[in-house]
Amino acid sequence: MSDLWSKWNPLSGSEAAGIVDNMTTQDESAFKFLDLTRTQRLYGFGICVAVGFALSLLGAIFFALGQVALFATLYVVGVVASLVGTGFLLGFMKQLRMMWDPVRRYAAAIFLLCIALTFVFAFVISIDVLVIVFAVCTYLAYAWYSLSYIPYARTLAKKMWPF
Repeated sequence: MSDLWSKWNPLSGSEAAGIVDNMTTQDESAFKFLDLTRTQRLYGFGICVAVGFALSLLGAIFFALGQVALFATLYVVGVVASLVGTGFLLGFMKQLRMMWDPVRRYAAAIFLLCIALTFVFAFVISIDVLVIVFAVCTYLAYAWYSLSYIPYARTLAKKMWPF
């Protein structure tokens, strides 16, 4: 079993801890003026991700009830809340710079484009099917974008992809 784990997890425990330490250094956090501890910043990140997930889930419930515009709003705000959570870890300016690194440039652009198109098809053009299509594309682009921050995560995702 440990051989299988080492195949999928190329980092040792100390290397993985070092990555978290690097992501949560006090000097890099956007919230350093609040004088938050590393643990508090990790909680802030977790809370933002949980709130983002809850808003997106609530949006899905409203979609089932036929309220497409409310779904689009809650879904996109939920995704953005999750993205804001990384400000607790990286800092907003550093994240903005890192979004356009070559490894995640296309995923970030598709992510932002899908957010915009979700709103366009929800509020301007009012085509419910395309709202769902672009909401799903937003989620997939955000997942691919997020995986770029975790060493070897995209490689693992490609290996696990059945197609």
